[in-house]
Amino acid sequence: MADYRISAFYHFAALDDFAELKAPLAALACGAGVRGSILLAAEGVNGTIAGTEDGVAAVLDHLRADPRLSDLQEKTSRAQRMPFKRLKVRLKREIVSLGVEGIDPVGKVGTYVAPEDWNALLQDPDVVLIDTRNDYEVAFGTFEGAVSPQTRSFRSFPDWVRSAPAMADKPKVAMFCTGGIRCEKATSLLLEQGFGEVYHLDGGILNYLEQVPREDSLWRGDCFVFDERIAVDHDLAPTWGEGAPEEAHAVLPRAVVEGGTE
Repeated sequence: MADYRISAFYHFAALDDFAELKAPLAALACGAGVRGSILLAAEGVNGTIAGTEDGVAAVLDHLRADPRLSDLQEKTSRAQRMPFKRLKVRLKREIVSLGVEGIDPVGKVGTYVAPEDWNALLQDPDVVLIDTRNDYEVAFGTFEGAVSPQTRSFRSFPDWVRSAPAMADKPKVAMFCTGGIRCEKATSLLLEQGFGEVYHLDGGILNYLEQVPREDSLWRGDCFVFDERIAVDHDLAPTWGEGAPEEAHAVLPRAVVEGGTE
């Protein structure tokens, strides 16, 4: 039986006082025995944490008690051992680093596509499918027909968009990432640059794997996560690195140590 609840979450919201939120959040999470990584910025919160059922629930309840974060959603999975060594609560300029000023997913974002509608969208011949994740993540698994930007950092994505032939081939763009946060920023970026029809997978790959039966799935392989689980399979069970692709080995230790969130 799984011993730990793992919660991946994010929420874009105006948090001008985000620095003041750090100390009480860290104290509560530490006291609840929760480990993982939580990022706070003026644009919101992003985290992946693990602990007991009650410990994780206490952290989420604390966050949602703030009216600005009351709609915070999570993706839950289980593991038989703790996937994090410690708790990190950090203050950042962005909760996911794109490095482009003026991108605001709260004000402008692409069309959300529910997991149960994702397969139908991918059958549209006018759609180009973009995997917004890093190259070592893509090596673990991706959707059939997806184009990979072959980037090592999300901050390189805007440069790729400006020069990629794939972005000019089709009138509609569909994008996906692990939990949805990178795609929210990516769709906002594309809309700012004049793309007309931009879609993204609501809740990301993790939500798709949870909602879509394996026999109906267009996902192939495992899904990389930024912690010691390394990746999860279609049932969201941790692989602990078993079967990790050779091309990912060189960056795995750094990605896991520096990660914890998308």
